[in-house]
Amino acid sequence: MNRACPVRPTIARPRITGIVMTLALMSAAFTFAQTPPPAARPVSEETPEVHMGKGYDALKNDRHDVAVAEFQAALKLDPKLTLRARFPLAVALFESHNPVEARREFETVRREAGDHPNILYYLGRLDLDDRNFPGAIRNLTQAASDPPFPDTTYYLGFACFKQGDLTAAEKWLGEAARANPHDARVMYQLGLVYQKQGRNEEANKAIAQSNEQRQRDSAESSLRLECAQKLDQGPREAAHALCEKLYDPDNADKLTALGTIYGKHGDPEAALKPLRRAAELAPQSPQMQYNVALAYYQLKRLDEARNALAPAADHWPDVFQLVALYGKVLAQLGDDIPAYQTLHHAHDLNPQDSETADLLYLSVLKLGFKNGESAQYGESLRYFEEAAKMRPQEPEPHVGMAAVYSQTGRSAQAAAEQKTAERLTQNARRTP
Repeated sequence: MNRACPVRPTIARPRITGIVMTLALMSAAFTFAQTPPPAARPVSEETPEVHMGKGYDALKNDRHDVAVAEFQAALKLDPKLTLRARFPLAVALFESHNPVEARREFETVRREAGDHPNILYYLGRLDLDDRNFPGAIRNLTQAASDPPFPDTTYYLGFACFKQGDLTAAEKWLGEAARANPHDARVMYQLGLVYQKQGRNEEANKAIAQSNEQRQRDSAESSLRLECAQKLDQGPREAAHALCEKLYDPDNADKLTALGTIYGKHGDPEAALKPLRRAAELAPQSPQMQYNVALAYYQLKRLDEARNALAPAADHWPDVFQLVALYGKVLAQLGDDIPAYQTLHHAHDLNPQDSETADLLYLSVLKLGFKNGESAQYGESLRYFEEAAKMRPQEPEPHVGMAAVYSQTGRSAQAAAEQKTAERLTQNARRTP
């Protein structure tokens, strides 16, 4: 046996807290330390948070060149963001087939974060692409101590096979088959191992299983299309009877696909069951947590949406979709201060999102009036001033400031703000 490829990994997982994996939502990215949202500040296009938000969004939509540019811009503004921006930058470079630069960024992260499985997985993949099979075996063996992705052991088994270590290849591909039994690649590669070992009967059986899995994958693809059509055309009961054939309680990806079909075709109640189960199976995926929370929100089950979003938004503070939905839920629940803070952070991440900007403005305005009603005039005035800066064409902040000045005996300033409010109201009426 070739000892270059041990059957069991012996490398202990490093102590790194707050690991964030975002494979489904943004291809793959994580942060190594839980970092609270930054304090509210004037919105600027040139903030690291804005660029990271855009970068994550680009990764989610497979716009890898855009993601590279955004994460590089974030690092240029704040080089200390190595553990929050450099890893997703490396992933974006990997996905855009830029292996030299990707390796350089992964190695930089590795020097600061240590031999974490997420980093070692990608370094092993790069080694495989370079046909550096000993390097791939070394990195992927360490990654397999705590597999960051379902295909970790598949690539390790493949590397062992290419290195000629058939015993270890069989071991790791067997583990891959148990971890991901629906991956047709695994059984096919295992069949090649059996062929090399002269075990032709087992080889033929494994390759036949691989072909059957490919056929099932094709059939499931057709079934998903039929499910979507039934949801649009027929009675929901008949559609559910068909669509539930796609329900696999042990496969997070298939559950997510089913829930997404339900959600896209106006049936969030049916979507909840598969999405909730997917979130249980993949607690480290922000996409899974977001999907469940969105279904709760669509069903107006706001308390449950908040319970799903609170830990997720804390773990993944740079994922705009999570933070924005959390702010929206808090606002509807009347949690005014947390809603303001969360929406402000979401707006920092993505200033171009008009819905978040509108909700933030309304949140600021509400806090202005609420503090005024409770005679907290200093706080009230601060919120109204912020609202006026956000929407200088709107009269309501000036109405609020006029009321504060009037209550605090500053009649001249009250009159000036009232005059401004009246002018802006007239302007709004003249605007078509």
